[in-house]
Amino acid sequence: QVQLVESGGGLVQAGGSLRLSCAASGRIFSINTMAWYRQAPEKQREWVALITSVGITNYADSVKGRFTISRDNAKNTVYLQMNSLKPEDTAVYYCAAARGLLLVRPSENNMDYWGKGTLVTVSS
Repeated sequence: QVQLVESGGGLVQAGGSLRLSCAASGRIFSINTMAWYRQAPEKQREWVALITSVGITNYADSVKGRFTISRDNAKNTVYLQMNSLKPEDTAVYYCAAARGLLLVRPSENNMDYWGKGTLVTVSS
């Protein structure tokens, strides 16, 4: 099993920045892909970004150029740096992990483990 705990959410004004963290524990050696998803009020959960065990990254078009995903292997932590935030970025952000190596827009069904989420609110 793998446990994921997100942190770093909060309230920020439009144009501001936040950095989310996802701390992983357990059988992390089995994980090849880490990803962030988000779910806005009354909307379906959507994929935001991913990073593989070899450092390949990919982003949803809606966040490309504004968000950066990274990892610190020594700390077993994945980060999501979010800049130039917009009100439409308001959502609960979830960290997810997959045993498979996923390179493009992973479906939720491809992810094996999920965190409980952290709320990001962007005010206009």
